[in-house]
Amino acid sequence: MKKPVRIEDVAAAAGVSPMTVSRVMNNTARVRAETRAAVMVAVERLGYRPNAAARNLARAGAGRIGLLYSNPSPGYLSAFLLGALDGAHQVGAQLLLEKCDADPGSERAALARLAAGGVVGVILPPPHGESRAALMELEELGLAAVAVAPGRYRSRVPSIRIDDFAAAAAMTRRLLQLGHRRIGFIKGAPNQSASAERLRGFEAEMARAGGDVEALIESGEFTYRSGFDAAERLLGAPGRPTAIFASNDDMAAAAIAAAHRHGLEVPRDLSVVGFDDTPTASEIWPALTTIRQPVTEMAQMAVAMLSRAQGDSDPDTVRIDHLVTWRLVIRDSDGPPPGGA
Repeated sequence: MKKPVRIEDVAAAAGVSPMTVSRVMNNTARVRAETRAAVMVAVERLGYRPNAAARNLARAGAGRIGLLYSNPSPGYLSAFLLGALDGAHQVGAQLLLEKCDADPGSERAALARLAAGGVVGVILPPPHGESRAALMELEELGLAAVAVAPGRYRSRVPSIRIDDFAAAAAMTRRLLQLGHRRIGFIKGAPNQSASAERLRGFEAEMARAGGDVEALIESGEFTYRSGFDAAERLLGAPGRPTAIFASNDDMAAAAIAAAHRHGLEVPRDLSVVGFDDTPTASEIWPALTTIRQPVTEMAQMAVAMLSRAQGDSDPDTVRIDHLVTWRLVIRDSDGPPPGGA
């Protein structure tokens, strides 16, 4: 029996990718006229007839939205996924998840799998919204994208973010107003510009306070383990800080654990504050004073933006930098320095 013609056969004959053939057959994205003509010539010459069920599935793919993730913070990822799933439910879309490593090869492979699954666009949480390899691959695939929580706007894709600089400055200002003068800061992952913006906000406010303050800065990776190690270095050094500002809640929770290991009571002996207001912030003891980044709502917004864009034949038409509101949430983990130091 003669083997049925596959979409891969048409792609090879037309000199394009199978995804391009799918777009031509389902009219789901803009394709150059000469490319469309080459595909249709190959379709007629080979006698390619897509399976009806597959065509229906492809049309349903207009409601498919991809999500690429590799964030090392369980609290952040949990809040983000809840928002994306809820957003997909609200707009009647199907959410396709792809886990990958934060390296170019893994990102490209994961995006290719999402494209093969018929998504109309991809949500890029940190750090993927700032990955040159991921953005170039999306352009090559002709897929829309929304970057969520990049520290800075890049015009290649729409973004949804907060002002990390201003938020970090506000938290630093609170610690200074409480009377702290030796303040430790735990940086976030170096491959995310949000980390740099939060550090900039901290350093700017410390500089504004004058010469009687001391900033003690340690590196972190947005993981609990890196936060614990950084806090150990801060608390084990001479002239330890009276407050620690960690760049996310997971690292702040780890700093509280390190404080307990050193026999310090939070906030009596050491204030600890975080960033993001993930579920971790209110589940640990003492509950964290933190910056509320509306992670769940930002993920919902990203789904809605891609859903609205699905009828647009050009995924690159709109460039948006959407700044959302952050909030300083005061709980139980900070207070004046011990002895008014």
